[in-house]
Amino acid sequence: MADHHDHDSHSDYVRGEMDIHQHRGTYALFAALTKWGSLNLAVFLVFVIILTCTKLGLIAAGISAVVVAAGGWFLLKKKADPVH
Repeated sequence: MADHHDHDSHSDYVRGEMDIHQHRGTYALFAALTKWGSLNLAVFLVFVIILTCTKLGLIAAGISAVVVAAGGWFLLKKKADPVH
């Protein structure tokens, strides 16, 4: 049978007192890698799909990839914090 202990008296965790700077940094890195990695994957897929699945050719595939990259960069870049 499960052993029931009073977890509050045995825990080192105190709400609001833990240093979370490393956690925030790790999350920010994960979010940035996910965001920019997804954009790179989208650009690559657009290029390859247009190149291989249509008769448009290399130049059209390159232009399409550049358009997706520029649009993605514009939408995903870090926004300036508004001054209050």
